[in-house]
Amino acid sequence: CGGTLKGLNGTIESPGFPYGYPNGANCTWVIIAEERNRIQIVFQSFALEEEYDYLSLYDGHPHPANFRTRLTGFHLPPPVTSTKSVFSLRLTSDFAVSAHGFKVYYEELQSSSCGNPGVPPKGILYGTRFDVGDKIRYSCVTGYILDGHPQLTCIANSVNTASWDFPVPICRAEDACGGTMRGSSGIISSPNFPNEYHNNADCTWTIVAEPGDTISLIFTDFQMEEKYDYLEVEGSEPPTIWLSGMNIPPPVISNKNWLRLHFVTDSNHRYRGFSAHYQVKKAIDFKSRGFKLFPGKDNSNKFSILNEGGIKQASNLCPDPGEPENGKRIGSDFSLGATVQFSCDEDYVLQGSKSITCQRIAEVFAAWSDHRPVCKVKTCGSSLQGPGGTFTSPNFPFQYDSNAQCVWVITAINTNKVIQINFEEFDLEIGYDTLTIGDGGEVGDPKTVLQVLTGSFVPDLIVSMSNQMWLHLQTDESVGSIGFKVNYKEIEKELSGDPGTPLYGIREGDGFSNRDVLRFECQFGFELIGEKSIVCQENNQWSANIPICIFPCLSNFTAPMGTVLSPDYPEGYGNNLNCIWTIISDPGSRIHLSFNDFDLESQFDFLAVKDGDSPDSPIIGTFTGAEVPSHLTSNGHILRLEFQADHSMSGRGFNITYNTFGHNECPDPGVPINARRFGDNFQLGSSISVICEEGFIKTQGTETITCMLMDGKVMWSGPIPKCGAPCGGHFSSPSGVILSPGWPGYYKDSLNCEWVIEAEPGHSIKITFERFQTELNYDVLEVHDGPNLLSPLLGSYNGTQVPQFLFSSSNFIYLLFTTDNSRSNNGFKIHYESVTVNTYSCLDPGIPVHGRRYGHDFSIGSTVSFSCDPGYRLSHEEPLLCEKNHWWSHPLPTCDALCGGDVRGPSGTILSPGYPELYPNSLNCTWTVDVTHGKG
Repeated sequence: CGGTLKGLNGTIESPGFPYGYPNGANCTWVIIAEERNRIQIVFQSFALEEEYDYLSLYDGHPHPANFRTRLTGFHLPPPVTSTKSVFSLRLTSDFAVSAHGFKVYYEELQSSSCGNPGVPPKGILYGTRFDVGDKIRYSCVTGYILDGHPQLTCIANSVNTASWDFPVPICRAEDACGGTMRGSSGIISSPNFPNEYHNNADCTWTIVAEPGDTISLIFTDFQMEEKYDYLEVEGSEPPTIWLSGMNIPPPVISNKNWLRLHFVTDSNHRYRGFSAHYQVKKAIDFKSRGFKLFPGKDNSNKFSILNEGGIKQASNLCPDPGEPENGKRIGSDFSLGATVQFSCDEDYVLQGSKSITCQRIAEVFAAWSDHRPVCKVKTCGSSLQGPGGTFTSPNFPFQYDSNAQCVWVITAINTNKVIQINFEEFDLEIGYDTLTIGDGGEVGDPKTVLQVLTGSFVPDLIVSMSNQMWLHLQTDESVGSIGFKVNYKEIEKELSGDPGTPLYGIREGDGFSNRDVLRFECQFGFELIGEKSIVCQENNQWSANIPICIFPCLSNFTAPMGTVLSPDYPEGYGNNLNCIWTIISDPGSRIHLSFNDFDLESQFDFLAVKDGDSPDSPIIGTFTGAEVPSHLTSNGHILRLEFQADHSMSGRGFNITYNTFGHNECPDPGVPINARRFGDNFQLGSSISVICEEGFIKTQGTETITCMLMDGKVMWSGPIPKCGAPCGGHFSSPSGVILSPGWPGYYKDSLNCEWVIEAEPGHSIKITFERFQTELNYDVLEVHDGPNLLSPLLGSYNGTQVPQFLFSSSNFIYLLFTTDNSRSNNGFKIHYESVTVNTYSCLDPGIPVHGRRYGHDFSIGSTVSFSCDPGYRLSHEEPLLCEKNHWWSHPLPTCDALCGGDVRGPSGTILSPGYPELYPNSLNCTWTVDVTHGKG
């Protein structure tokens, strides 16, 4: 069971292979190659109890920071190649059921070798050399289609190691789901989406781009049976991402020029599945921009361009401009000063000038004022009706399509009302993509245009003059932006609509009719940017957007208490800043700063606090990064705050409150979070004490601080204590609480926390999970039945699925919490208590919340079973057997309110997921109620 292995090659087998590995196994193998060489492992057999027994792979020594992937189930994994000269495997099994185990062949690879990438099922490999420069090819047996890149080349990368330029392709049956995706963008969805996917599905998609390109994958919908149905994504960092459950995953960015998606479902329960949008980012993304040549520009080819035929003519006639395809021209006079007009057939949109004029060019030549327009098919848009609603640009909030022509026409149901729109989001590629907004129903009429919008700055409100409004989106041939989201509604005529009140601002006036005026000012300490008053004009548009109130970058504060904010807090303070704030209190008093929030670009943006009003005043503290500073107190009655930000990147900023206090008292130190404070007197000689809540420990300061005279100054004897949840510890009290570090907030990345709970000899330890939520598949809590990591594994938990409680078989329990280097969650709150062990029975397994238990005999050999209240379903149906080792054969089931499903019978109950607790975010649940035929 485990060991350290060296040599050019060898074989690793799980203990007992092929007759089954033992329960409670915890075996670690470490393979060590020569420096600069790598290790490839090839699986020859693999069978582990799915979801309970795991083989963890580490790219290096078996440390959480080197974790690569976790394998379980009965599918033979593909070959795996390390990036370092050390590779580790760790087998952990639970207390029940095992499978055949595994057999692995390992081989040391020279830095110039890519290693044998393996042969996919039903595939054929052509080629036997795997060094830099070698190429291999794949094909499939008859009846199967190759998905992926058919040819692989072994290339040297930037760190002087070799790797294949594409993943090994797969062979799928001709009628199976999946495929190879090429092109700049596209959508991948589970089979039958948005309806339920099939059981026993096994689909693989490979997105292939050019060398050097990267791929982004953004999920728009995601619903799967947790743990049992999953989507595996390869080609990113980490190399393999496992996705399951009901929450929409974060975007996935490839670190190669390919991504592979593997979708697997089991034999029961079906949900909507997933839909994802992928976008290829070119290594060098050039934009090809043409230019429109207008009369009078200096260009040696202007005559041939303007005449569209290359004929240089000296006359008073312009050439025949022709008619646009799918459109018509009105007018046949092509002489100087003549104008012709154009229109398009139904379902087509005119792009370009609706009319052009024949003009004199360079004294002797004539040319049209613009090119003939074109009629493009209307690819998107719709007809909308009041009284209100919302619509978006195509693909919103992802990039809209290039060369799009979209038209929306909004009509008020009440012909005596007008249309008001406001933009919740707006971002078009500035100068090249435009949204034209007009009054009435005749799309494209330049006389009715109200606004032409591009970029990201838009009016607060736009209002029509009639009961109709049209919007025309035109995009060019290059990559666009996210587009827009529009809210519309009917309002009374001769109104400009309510533009709102600026944040941190005050508005005077509440009339929105023609000629009404609104006036604005900002709350104390804020500066008004924009117009102080705006007027509702006769065209129903406000004369300007409402102003904004910003915190000034230079200011003096004389009030006894107040707030100092970084510019635009909390939206990000921007770049190239040099702000100075001075706080002035009465002579003889002092100033106390409390930092409520703090987030600056580390090592590049700084806040310096100086004790005085001069640039040369002593510095009390200089702060950067995201750690919230402790409270600060001045020595005198003036404080100077200097904030500097460099030319790139920015953080959220900071929120600081200040108060002034007398000469013979200390400032209010506040009440620490996760703690209780005793004492409210801050006069000289008084004391306050702080006690941490259960599960927290003091991380700063002493329990009691006293307001005292030190070096001629009145100040607290030390900082007010802080209480935090520790990362690990040894607990021996009869009961207690264990919290994830950072609780009740999110835990940090890259943690490795160990707790040992010790009870009196002859006692067992019961742990109960009150709350548990970690990043699925990546942030893991292991519970071991004993004093250390080598003790048998009781369970390995991530996501939100945990048993209600666990028992140890001895007087020790060991917990190990490891997190990766990205994303975090709320973590966990665990209660533990020491309980007495009965030699002839199992401990009381408990009763599921919202459930019932049948059986009260807990002696060895007895069984108990369970059922759930109406509207809930058992997580597993198996009865619990009290085995000879005093353990129940299965964990206590839970009663869960399901997200959707088929409901049958003459009556029943439907509950929202999590009921009666809060339901989670990002849900989309559908229940189908089926009663007796002919009844309602």
